[in-house]
Amino acid sequence: MASAPDMTIKQPLRIAIIFPGQGSQAVGMTSELAEIYPEIRATFAEASAALGEDLWAICQDEERLNQTQYTQPALLTASIAIWRILQDKLDKAPLYLAGHSLGEYSALCAAGVLSFADAIRLVHKRGQLMQEAVIGVDTAMAAVLGLEDHRVETLCEQATEHVDGAVVNAANFNSPGQVVVSGNAAGVTAVIDKVQNTGKKAIPLKVSVPSHCALMQPASSALAEALAAIKFDQAHIPVIQNRHARVETSTLGIKQALTEQLSEPVLWSQTMQELADKQINLLIECGNGNVLTNLAKRQAHPIVSYPVDKPARLDKLIEVL
Repeated sequence: MASAPDMTIKQPLRIAIIFPGQGSQAVGMTSELAEIYPEIRATFAEASAALGEDLWAICQDEERLNQTQYTQPALLTASIAIWRILQDKLDKAPLYLAGHSLGEYSALCAAGVLSFADAIRLVHKRGQLMQEAVIGVDTAMAAVLGLEDHRVETLCEQATEHVDGAVVNAANFNSPGQVVVSGNAAGVTAVIDKVQNTGKKAIPLKVSVPSHCALMQPASSALAEALAAIKFDQAHIPVIQNRHARVETSTLGIKQALTEQLSEPVLWSQTMQELADKQINLLIECGNGNVLTNLAKRQAHPIVSYPVDKPARLDKLIEVL
């Protein structure tokens, strides 16, 4: 029997901050932290002013919160609010930042590449474009469990070739043995059937848009125009982006990666491997929930990760620092 991985934190600490994406939202998120830290409500007020919508109220309304044009700015606001608290707790800046899909915008904002107001308006626009791209299309996503990445990609190719009208792509390489597929209902259903024929599981996901697949190409083109109008600054902290699981150093490269990210897969497992290769030994999940912390445990080279979306979790991290 293989021994369990060593999950002790070696010294000195080499820290990276990771920001969650869509699907991590929850009604009332950050409310417990807001009772202690005024930065939470202040950040939401700032975001609401930039957007012209009361994002705090939206976070208390499940129906509106789950509309992607509101989900995205709400999650970014939660992440940046927690980031502002976290900065006061850290003795030194993290070595790297990364964000899962939407979370990449939080990372770029935290790195100083995007202003907070621009980031809020940009992800709101991104959500609108994603929704508009699939009006009238029956769409779906599903998590495939227990198959290698290349096998999931092959099943998507087979479904596209052999099922009339099918569109489906591997969308998120989340961890070894977990790949999310995305596309229209015909394509995703075909992949689910093929996965089940192998004896593995494919779990349909409740989503409003099929992220990171060919159906998002119209949104990707429109997003490129929106990005062109926004000023990007040099990053204070390197951000490993989803598109190629690497740090883009030029404004052109960062914007190109964001544009392509909409219709290309999120290389999250590869991003985690990149952080492991850079000898990161502590991840801090800066946003709502602990989805990324759970994924980190499943990596081939796992890194200790702490979520900090509640006071007790933040206190636990502080004990480690």
